[in-house]
Amino acid sequence: MTNTQKQLEELQKEANICTQCSLCQDRNKVVFFDGSSTAPIFFIGEAPGKNEDEIGIPFIGRAGQLLRKFLFELGYTKDDFYIANTVKCRPPKNRKPALEEKNACKRFLDKQIELVNPKIIVLVGSTALESFISDKKLTITKARGKIFEINNRRYYPIFHPSYLLRYHSLEPGKPRYLFKEDLIKIKNLVNKY
Repeated sequence: MTNTQKQLEELQKEANICTQCSLCQDRNKVVFFDGSSTAPIFFIGEAPGKNEDEIGIPFIGRAGQLLRKFLFELGYTKDDFYIANTVKCRPPKNRKPALEEKNACKRFLDKQIELVNPKIIVLVGSTALESFISDKKLTITKARGKIFEINNRRYYPIFHPSYLLRYHSLEPGKPRYLFKEDLIKIKNLVNKY
């Protein structure tokens, strides 16, 4: 086990007993991460859903399965990515996490980013976008497909795969097409940096 893996394990132990916000009251499991601690790509989603809360792994519900399907079809392996969320516990009724909840989890997420030290951080959906890009006028539709450099880190927003569950077309310009194009671009950017 590497030093990074040990530090991430210790951090996860801290998260498992965290009571800094009310989300800890109803959680089944803390949903800390999935993937590789040496991954060049760090995906950040919104929050755990019902399936994630039951199993303890991010992005394993319908939306997560779709994300993983696209990733593996495009040649990604589990070594290529690390996945976490803006919060580690499921908000009631899958609501969007509140600012105080995101702030309570921020130290865990910031430390995960520091330890994994990815080449690119992929902001999956509008909640992740809002958590890192302070421009309140910037929507996910306008931000997706662009690279934002902040504090020596590269951020790349993409649609949340839950949005794609409503749109099945792979025609050019449609959400699934754009999503796939973004994942291809991200993979190519990793090789560039």
